[in-house]
Amino acid sequence: MGRRPVTPVCCRKTTIFFGLSTYIALRLITGVSIAVLDTPYSGHVAAITDVTIEPGQSAAEVGQVLQAKGLIQSARSLRLWMRWNGTAGSIHTGTYRFEGSSSIREVAALIVEGRVLLTEITVIEGFTRWQVAEVLSVAGFGSYAEAWEATGNADLISDLDTEAKDLEGYLFPDTYYVSRQMEPAAIVEMMVDRFRRAWMVPTVTQAETAGLSVRDAVTIASLIEAETGKSDERALVSGVYHNRLERRMLLQCDPTLLYALRLDGRTDRNIRRSDFDNESPYNTYRFAGLPPGPVGNPGEASIVAALYPAETDYLYFVGRNDGSHAFSRTLQEHNANVNRYQR
Repeated sequence: MGRRPVTPVCCRKTTIFFGLSTYIALRLITGVSIAVLDTPYSGHVAAITDVTIEPGQSAAEVGQVLQAKGLIQSARSLRLWMRWNGTAGSIHTGTYRFEGSSSIREVAALIVEGRVLLTEITVIEGFTRWQVAEVLSVAGFGSYAEAWEATGNADLISDLDTEAKDLEGYLFPDTYYVSRQMEPAAIVEMMVDRFRRAWMVPTVTQAETAGLSVRDAVTIASLIEAETGKSDERALVSGVYHNRLERRMLLQCDPTLLYALRLDGRTDRNIRRSDFDNESPYNTYRFAGLPPGPVGNPGEASIVAALYPAETDYLYFVGRNDGSHAFSRTLQEHNANVNRYQR
């Protein structure tokens, strides 16, 4: 059997000397021992402690806050350690969550790496711009007015949709994890960026093949999203709308009329007989073709369905009151379905 390799004595001495010299230098420059840096400390009562570091706070001020919260034993030790290793100016603002005990070295790493506490925000498929603004404001990210203004920044999508006057349709439904210090505008940018990732090259190519602009495709997708949540129906609903558009038939889509009423300030979702005469261009019971723009924010599945409609001769569908729809080819069949499921 061969002998295990032995580290030369000179190397062992060098390693010991280097460690010792680093320790001595740290002690001389900062007055902080390595033992102090690596010893966990817990002077706080609560199992979980949240601390917010505000913009502009120095390492000394941050240390004082952490010491006052009982998270470190010495603000001076933290300040000297961060000054010695060159990270005193690299502290990230935000809210941090501390659980259990931590050493000064661990606390410093946390705030330098910016591992801030994140809040979960969920935008559901089909949510309108009004609903997105409400989600942001209720979660504590600015006022409703600020969130509403952020969702109106059409410049974020102007390269893809030159007709956009706001971001309706482009606030991509998803769950977002955001810092408590983020402004509504920054979160809205995340939503638009998420839309861009969904609208990849294959999607663009298919839209061009189908003769649809980004705005047209997203508008159709928003109608599909508003009409059905069933995955096996999206392509069929899309097929109906494409067929009606090709035949220049009125789309007669309830969600577009409801959107028109919302633009008029109506928040209820009850359609009255007189509403069918609404003069809004979003009223597809009165005006042929697509509405001026999306009536909500569709998810990826509905965008795909808008671009890949089912090959069908269906022209009508009606809800069965259980989330599904009955599809038909003729007005006679449709009226029979309406009588069966709606009356």
